[in-house]
Amino acid sequence: MHTTTQITLLSAAWLGYFALHSLLAARSVKEAVERRWPRWFRGYRLAYNLLALILLLVPLGMMIAWRGAPVIDWQGPAAWVANGLALGAVGLFAWTLRYYDMGEFAGTRQWAEHEETVDGAMEHFTLSPLHRFVRHPWYTLGLVILWTRDMDLMQLVSSLWATAYLVVGSRLEERKLMAFHGAVYRRYRSRVPGLVPLPWRYLTAEQAARLIRRGSLQDRWPRESSANRHEKPR
Repeated sequence: MHTTTQITLLSAAWLGYFALHSLLAARSVKEAVERRWPRWFRGYRLAYNLLALILLLVPLGMMIAWRGAPVIDWQGPAAWVANGLALGAVGLFAWTLRYYDMGEFAGTRQWAEHEETVDGAMEHFTLSPLHRFVRHPWYTLGLVILWTRDMDLMQLVSSLWATAYLVVGSRLEERKLMAFHGAVYRRYRSRVPGLVPLPWRYLTAEQAARLIRRGSLQDRWPRESSANRHEKPR
């Protein structure tokens, strides 16, 4: 098979995967599922993650099957730097897990607690230490790991698409966060960069704590309103 055809098919696989991933994460789709199957909506996040893992095997399998000669090959001191950055990113990623509700992220908490509303599945406004420097620390760490690896052409194509998706996906995610958290998230967004840390744009620990307190107060209103909307008549 010609390399151009391989690149086209692999790119189509990644585009299809990312498009479906974004579509299923859209609030309009979630609300449609909630209206149609309210009793089963508690399993939406869990099913979403399982489907994402299964479908990921398609582009990854193509990338592995069509492996070729390296186009990025870290050597000498550059390899030490690249591997050091990757190990640091992995360590920071593991460290940040303590600041996330992994049950909510995976969808197991929603299933166990019979959480059956879209708003109920939204995260509370919270900031981990890394959120003081970038708004999407997991995306940033993922990009560091991604671009410090040796790559052949198929891996390079995959990395380019993954990077594009993380950039676009971060913006789509922020639309939902601003819609749900309102002014507090807009203030946070104006103070902290998205993916690339900037020395002159960050929050002190005290500033982050103040925003979290504001967010915890503000979050009560949309949640209470949502609860009233979904209350069934007796």
